[in-house]
Amino acid sequence: MTDQSARVASSHAPARLVRIAAIALCVMTVAGCSTMRGWFGNSEKANAKALSEPAPLTDITTSVTVSRLWSANAGKGEGRLGVRQSPAVADGRVYVAAIKGGVRAFDLQTGASVWRYDSDLRLSGGPGVGDGLVVAGSLDGDVVALDAATGAERWTAKVSNEVIAAPAIGQGVVLVRSNDGRVTAFDVASGERRWFWVRELPSLTVRGNDAPVLGPGFVFVGNDDGTIAALSLSDGRTLWEQAVAQPDGRTELERMSDVDGTPVLDDAVLFASSYRHRTMALEGPSGRPLWVSEHGGANRPGLSPQRVVVTDANGTVWALDKYSGTAAWQQPALARRNLTGAAIQGDYAVVGDLDGYLHWMRLDDGEFVARQRAGRDPIRGALVVADGVLVVQNVDGEVTAWRLAQ
Repeated sequence: MTDQSARVASSHAPARLVRIAAIALCVMTVAGCSTMRGWFGNSEKANAKALSEPAPLTDITTSVTVSRLWSANAGKGEGRLGVRQSPAVADGRVYVAAIKGGVRAFDLQTGASVWRYDSDLRLSGGPGVGDGLVVAGSLDGDVVALDAATGAERWTAKVSNEVIAAPAIGQGVVLVRSNDGRVTAFDVASGERRWFWVRELPSLTVRGNDAPVLGPGFVFVGNDDGTIAALSLSDGRTLWEQAVAQPDGRTELERMSDVDGTPVLDDAVLFASSYRHRTMALEGPSGRPLWVSEHGGANRPGLSPQRVVVTDANGTVWALDKYSGTAAWQQPALARRNLTGAAIQGDYAVVGDLDGYLHWMRLDDGEFVARQRAGRDPIRGALVVADGVLVVQNVDGEVTAWRLAQ
């Protein structure tokens, strides 16, 4: 399995059943490895080991200069929790949350501290920002809304399960996705609950999910069963559903098809990618599929004017034609390096990996043009680009900002 570890998804299942399912998975894994050791000789063992380890990095010819603008600390990072915390950027500020350390705001260009909100809450979801608020959720289902300008607390609320996705904020509502498949809408001014929507979860899913995405009068939610749902922003009614990938296979492990990365809305077209190596473009208002590609992964897609860039569970980076879904190129050199989703910075796609490296690739052909290390800890959360600056948060809580040379 990848570093995006599987979880038993139903929060309503008895704890004993959860432990039994987890133990069963471990037993099957150990038994399988034990059996395989009896099949292979020494050379085969070495080959099998090589095929399971991250691909070693090879030298590249650097053709683009990337400079680190600044670095800062968000507090105690997520470590091995697998919540994929990432920054939010708005109006020239970077907002970050930490498991221990509260919420902090930095200047996008200089990294100077703007404000700091200290809290004992274990803030696990990356912050969402919009309508003058910064909102974050916790491992215990707490939701805290702060004034984006000052960091002052505006209101708090509670949801039914841990929150490991950034809230979506806009059009007068705050949308919080909890890890039991529920989306809850709160009034942006008062924090009063307006409505909630629930999606039943498969018994086994990829650990983690991402934020809903807002459209005019819509909210789009990627689900753990491989579907996208469009909800009415006013009352949470389901307007349409579309399967990005069908869960099939003999085991629950094989059936995992999560749409865990936030779908990307471009004008009226919605782009979504699934853990089952599938990416789809849909008409936002109707849910009608425009094209389907058999390449994709659980992370959010990166979008340029001509390309949709996705990373799959094997560590291959794919660039798809934005209007047809046809594969323009693939970059397989980062195999098994547990890649983040791709972000687009200028004419390049950039991804992070398990060793803290950032890799820039040309959008035209996928060739590497630069590599930098953001730290020695893994990067798991989404990379964010704003005003030409790439902002990255690793699992230790270190935040770095990067700019391409002009």
